Amino acid sequence: MNIQDNNKIIKGFSKLSKEGKMEWIVKEYLDNDATAIDFLKSYWHENAKVQKLHDEFIENTITNFYIPLGIAPNFVINDKVYCVPMAIEESSVVAASAKSATFWMERGGFKATVISKIKIGHVHFAWYGKYEKLLDFFERTKSKFYEGTEELTANMRARGGGILDIQLVNKSDLEPNYYQILAKFETCDSMGANFINSCLEEFAKILKSEIQNDNILEGKEKDVQIIMCILSNYTPECIVRSEVSCKIERLVEGTDMSAEKFCEKFEQAIHVAMIEPYRATTHNKGIFNGIDAVVIATGNDFRAVEACGHTYASRDGQYRSLTNVSVKDGVFRFWIDIPMALGTVGGLTKLHPMVNFAHKLLGNPDAEELMKITASVGLAQNFGAIRSLVTTGIQKGHMKMHLLNILNQLGASEDEKLFVADYFKDKVVAHKDVINYYCQMKGVKNVSELKSI
Repeated sequence: MNIQDNNKIIKGFSKLSKEGKMEWIVKEYLDNDATAIDFLKSYWHENAKVQKLHDEFIENTITNFYIPLGIAPNFVINDKVYCVPMAIEESSVVAASAKSATFWMERGGFKATVISKIKIGHVHFAWYGKYEKLLDFFERTKSKFYEGTEELTANMRARGGGILDIQLVNKSDLEPNYYQILAKFETCDSMGANFINSCLEEFAKILKSEIQNDNILEGKEKDVQIIMCILSNYTPECIVRSEVSCKIERLVEGTDMSAEKFCEKFEQAIHVAMIEPYRATTHNKGIFNGIDAVVIATGNDFRAVEACGHTYASRDGQYRSLTNVSVKDGVFRFWIDIPMALGTVGGLTKLHPMVNFAHKLLGNPDAEELMKITASVGLAQNFGAIRSLVTTGIQKGHMKMHLLNILNQLGASEDEKLFVADYFKDKVVAHKDVINYYCQMKGVKNVSELKSI
């Protein structure tokens, strides 16, 4: 293999100091830009102890990457008021959540409940003998999987959790010789990944040793082969529901649209997202705008939550909306059922200072309460988006929030930002129109001429 720029390949990068890593990157990839290291250091935390903590969260750290932390107040969930922290860089998301929260605060708030909280993991293995013989062995030795992990599960059991069930699953019709030990877990207030994976790896050891001790291998049959042991981020039995409802006439207060027309269009919008994957993808992305922001702020794994939610949206073979709606007897009801494995202990919840702050802001919720809060924010986000789409259109509100980003890119002063914002206060903001107006205000023909001013 003929690789160009061999000097850009390095061995032992992880062993360099943080300064050494930066110096090598600047030399080999940034043309020895003298300002690059100062720029990276400008994002270091001024408190060396806090910075060291951040450095040790991941590998090969060189600096911090900031995401704004916003606040969505007025979330009334199960009659309790929350001020919700949201870590996100996309404009209009926090504003939309806060607006929806206030809207539903005046109409009874969100009602949320955790339907189930079961998490799943698998020992994936190959068995080359007859299934009936394996099944008989499993039924005879199943108790040993519980007994052999008692030390691992002791603390979790003391908190009310632990291993709920262990099953043998035959998948050999899909892949030759492929079987699973499927285990279900209750992990209380922790997300539980390390706990589950430790149990699964112990199951694998028990499976292998017990099969050998049981002498069920005959003749030239191969020994059981462990393929892998891993929890699943798909948790269809860890479900939270959040919903809102009110009389239909209360949906259109302050607008010129009739309640019946609004409900008709809102229902149609949800039905479109149920049957059209192109729409469902954007629809659910909007839900995760809200959910991810809370998950990140509270130190949970937004990638796992998203992967699980998208799989759940496809559970019947077609990708569909995660939210649903009904209008019956003059009452509008809108809800979300979504799987969500969250934790409030372990991980970064006590290590990361901002995560710790977010939990305090929420009143130090347990895992179930955090699930309810997060699902409600996702529902609020989706309601706000659909309400805009079927009334004024999505761009009116979104682009007003994006106006500041455009002006910052143009290098506008604070006074100029206020002046341009005032001009567009009663207009739909379009990127081209903002640039044209700003250039006109500055007395230039195009953006390129701004640099010479």
